[in-house]
Amino acid sequence: MKRQDFLRAALGVTATGAAAPLIELLRTIEPTPVPSLVGAAEIEQIRTAAREFSTWDHTYGGGLVREAVGAQLRYAVSLLNARCAEKYRADLQSAVGFLGHTAGFMAFDAYAHGDARSMFRLAWTCAEEAGDWHLRGKVLSSMARQAIWCGDPDAGLTFIELAMVRSDRLTATERAMLNAARARALAKLQRVEEAIRAVGQADEEFSHASPEDDPPWMAYYDAAQHSGDTGHSLFDLALGGRFVSEARSRLQAAVDGHTESYVRSRAISGIKLASLTMAKGDPAEAASFGTAALVDAGHIRSRRAADDLRELASFADSHSGATEVEELRSRIGSTLASV
Repeated sequence: MKRQDFLRAALGVTATGAAAPLIELLRTIEPTPVPSLVGAAEIEQIRTAAREFSTWDHTYGGGLVREAVGAQLRYAVSLLNARCAEKYRADLQSAVGFLGHTAGFMAFDAYAHGDARSMFRLAWTCAEEAGDWHLRGKVLSSMARQAIWCGDPDAGLTFIELAMVRSDRLTATERAMLNAARARALAKLQRVEEAIRAVGQADEEFSHASPEDDPPWMAYYDAAQHSGDTGHSLFDLALGGRFVSEARSRLQAAVDGHTESYVRSRAISGIKLASLTMAKGDPAEAASFGTAALVDAGHIRSRRAADDLRELASFADSHSGATEVEELRSRIGSTLASV
């Protein structure tokens, strides 16, 4: 990894005042030269960069070092033009696609949606050229999630259907992930019975999951992630009064199961649990859930989590007379002010 790019990005977060002269010092740094021949060592370096940035993203959110991963991606793409033995070509394309997906998801989390779409398209192209069905499925899943988040569940459903072409080539974990995303799109479209069937299919696939068979970018999809993804899929239906208990139990399992390596996922599931409870349950209990989620939310920089906090605050408006709820709203305001 290019440490000067990381430093430049870190300084760029506060590129005013005393930091500005420091950034000027970095402008004369020479770019890393592209090697004339790319082999196994360079491919492994790209994979390592993708894994490290992905770990950072899960723990702290996509906002802080997005420029750094962008710089790393530009360098990795330049390697595609270098000479490479044919036996390594597909691995190189897959590695660049892996990094492109990581960069795209960080951009999505930071609401740089245009950048995210471009990076996802790059990653999808690399996966197709490499014949990497696993990476293809993951990239299309993330494209679906972005489309659903941006209010276009129909496009999200289309991406999922594309990802599930030749799903026999995917692992059970990957099929569980895709069915959970399909359920989320269907729930947004109010296709209730289909959404519930998709959740059931996701559960069935996950019951056959073998982590040792999964590609490295699927390491995050454990029981907690599955509970959170399917709980999110049921959230919209639960707001309408259906499957409230099931949605709550899945979101609670996600909160309880996520480790410190997945703080963002734990925060988002915790906020959703608080929102659902505020809308359909006891506001005092909801305030307790929300207060716990704020501890995690305070450690990440995620525009998605911030918007979920705003949604929680809006659900809390109808219970503004309760002391616990007022305290929660105040804490949400303080957290959002620091994002």
